[in-house]
Order: sequence, then structure tokens, then C-alpha cells
Amino acid sequence: MRILLLGSGGREHALAWKMVQSSKCGQLFVAPGNAGTESIAKNLNINVNDFEGIKAAAIQNVIDMVVVGPEDPLVNGIYDFFKNDEQLASIPVIGPSKEGAQLEGSKEYAKEFLFRHNIPTAKYASFTKDTVGEGCAFLETMKAPYVLKADGLAAGKGVLILEDLAEAQTELRNMLVDAKFGEASSKVVIEEFLDGIELSCFVLTDGKNYKILPTAKDYKRIGEGDTGLNTGGMGAISPVPFADEVLMEKIESRIVKPTIDGFKKDGIDYKGFVFIGLIKVGNDPYVIEYNVRMGDPETEAVIPRLKSDLVELFEAVAAQKLDTKDFEIDSRSATTIVLVSGGYPEDYEKGKEIYGIESVTDSIVFHAGTKSENGKVVTNGGRVVTVTSYGEDFEEALKKSYQSIEKLSFDKMYFRKDLGFDLR
Repeated sequence: MRILLLGSGGREHALAWKMVQSSKCGQLFVAPGNAGTESIAKNLNINVNDFEGIKAAAIQNVIDMVVVGPEDPLVNGIYDFFKNDEQLASIPVIGPSKEGAQLEGSKEYAKEFLFRHNIPTAKYASFTKDTVGEGCAFLETMKAPYVLKADGLAAGKGVLILEDLAEAQTELRNMLVDAKFGEASSKVVIEEFLDGIELSCFVLTDGKNYKILPTAKDYKRIGEGDTGLNTGGMGAISPVPFADEVLMEKIESRIVKPTIDGFKKDGIDYKGFVFIGLIKVGNDPYVIEYNVRMGDPETEAVIPRLKSDLVELFEAVAAQKLDTKDFEIDSRSATTIVLVSGGYPEDYEKGKEIYGIESVTDSIVFHAGTKSENGKVVTNGGRVVTVTSYGEDFEEALKKSYQSIEKLSFDKMYFRKDLGFDLR
């Protein structure tokens, strides 16, 4: 098979790394890719939202399957674009329809889906700039802390959790009236705060059947002890130690199964990954959010634990025969640590040479914000590379990753040294 993977981050390098191991993968193309995907596949300089460019590449390279990494092209309707184009309709796209992608594209849509299908989640209400006064009054009926979520895509940064009522009311006005997050915050969801510990559950579905991938826990804040600004993610651990059989049974029966059944009931065309952000309150799981693709950096910890052939699974998803496939997971833990550019998630410099990648032997280095330049690998984003290791438990895996990081360097390199602090 000739496969086209869309995206350029660590998630895409991890998916590419896994797909090229399959005997069914004849040639892999990645658009636009990074220096890591370039070493195992053919990069195509096409933006993930350039659907006409993607179409031309799919035809020119005789593509048999498209796998979508990031959320933007899914929310923008890449699945429907292929399905409704005569020249592309026979090429399966791994990712949901535009309707299904609204689970991530609109927080309000997701909450309505959750309530409609009786899936446990926090109470909420939605507001626009025309109802900002009602929103401020609604906040007065809530207990601190106050959770404000930009309705649309805000690159993982559109959620505020505030302790002070007056500050929450000010920020609500900033989001709605002053467009703090641009178009993404033209509508804001105010949500009940749930107090617990978070984890992520990943599901691969063909719209009828599903396989639950390993759980993971990611670390979003830039500073140690989960302090400072929110980032796209500073590392991840899989599996989550507290996700025992009892909790997993609750997650499957109360959340995963009703979600997939909800797709069927609502007539949503959904063939791809479902990322379910969860919080464990007491002994019960609640949904914080849906994403309609794999997480990053969780993918770099989850996909290395998948022993089954990923391309074979994708074929089964396209044919709605996922129930016929065996599904095997490595029992070992995997951890990934993200190395970021100094200044991230605010201003940072690019073009810094990265040293030592070839000397890492006990871990896997997945590229995120990198590119090749004059035979060198240089930084090309805030999150630069992730370092993934296996271990009998997460402590052993983390130790290996930290040891491997000692061999890597680039100007102003930063990483968190406390991953797993809340699991010990």
C-alpha cells in the first residue's frame, strides 16, 4: 500500500515509525512531515489544510489510504472532501467526518453529545458576547474554581481555571467581547469544576466496533509541579498506574461504549481515533473533553506499546471489520519526555542545531518541531523532540528516558525533570 500521513509533529513521527514496520506499507508519504519522518518516509511540502494540494499529491503518488494526524483538517472536513470527490472517493481516510470532528471543533457540540447519550461529564452552560451578562450571573451560581472553555479550536490553550469570581467574570468578557482566543472564543462554555486526577483513554473505531488502546497521562504545564503556562504537552506516561481493571470496566461501559453507540444513533460517520480526556473523581470516571485524533505527546508513549500491525488495523477500520482483528499490547510501561525550545510556549527561536540524536540507543527519539538544513537537524518549533523509553514500570522507563536526554543538546533546551511526580 501507498499511504499518505498528514501532519508534522511528534505524533506523526510515532505513527510513521509504527506504520513503516508493517509489511503492508509499501511506501509512506508524510505531508509536510519533519526531519524524523524524512528519514523513514518521503516528505511532501504540503500544508495539512491545502485540500487541493493533498488531492493532487494523492493522485500523483497513487495513494491507497490517507491517515490524518492533527485535528485542523478533520474539523475542516478532509474526510468529506475525499468522500465527495469522484477521483478520491475510493481512497479511505482514517479520521472522522466533519460532523464527527465537531466533538473537538466545538466544546458545546461535545457537551450536547455527552448529555444526549447520558455519558458522565461536568454540568455546563454556553454563552456568546450577546449573553455575556448572563454568563457573569451564571458564574455567581457556581463554586470556585471556575472553568472557562473557548468553544472552538485554540491549540490546546483555550481553557482557563480561575479561583476568583471577579477575575473569572473579567476573563469571560476578555474571551467573548475582546476575542482573547480569536474566533475560537466567540462562544464560551462555563463548566463545573471536577476535582480529581486526569487520564486519557484512546479508542480506535470503525464506527461500529472499537479497540481500546493503552491509557496515558500527559503533563501540560511548562513548569515542574504542574505550574506555569499551558503547553501542548511536556511528556506522557503509559499505562496510567491507577487505571486498574475496575476503573477500566467503568470507562468502557459508561463512556467508550455509549460514545460509539452515540455515533451510530446520531448517524455520525466516524472511522478513526477517539481521544477521551477523563478525570477520576473518587472512583468514578467523567469526560472532560473529546479529541478526534491521537494526542501529542501521548501518541509517542501509546503507539510504541501497540504490538499489532497498525496498517492492518487501519485497513479493518476502513472496511468496518475491526472486530475481526487481533489486538495485542506490550505489557511494559512507556514514557515520553518532551524537549522544548527556550521561551516556549511563548516566544522562542528556531534554527538551533540539535546534537546527539544518533548516539541515543536505549530510547526512541521522535521528532516534533525539527527540519533538515544543510545536512543538519535543526529546531523548527516549540516542542522539538520527544524521548520515549520502555520499562517494567513507569519509574524505570522514565529513568531510561532521562539518561538518554543527557546525550542530547541544543541551544536553550528545556524539559521537565519531575514527570510522574503525582503518581508516586
